[in-house]
Amino acid sequence: MAAVRIVVVIKAKPGSEAIIAKTIAALGATSPSDPGCVSYESFASVGRRGEFVTIETWESQADLDAHLASATIQNAIVAVMDHLDGEPVTHVLGPVEG
Repeated sequence: MAAVRIVVVIKAKPGSEAIIAKTIAALGATSPSDPGCVSYESFASVGRRGEFVTIETWESQADLDAHLASATIQNAIVAVMDHLDGEPVTHVLGPVEG
């Protein structure tokens, strides 16, 4: 089974950048210990204020699904819901075929 790679782009409402940053930093500290997490990196965009990105690799879709269903993620979603500028955009990545 191939690993699942995703990129998630999260935009904060103006004035909510610190709240989103704190939540993403906390997830970056805890998510790598979740079962099936190969890598979990979080970033703040240098060129786009209030835009954050996670780059994640999971051993399987089941591991990613369990991560997303976890209390940690669900609590984080509730905590930031009113501070998001739109829905997070998730990109599931696959190989480029020529």
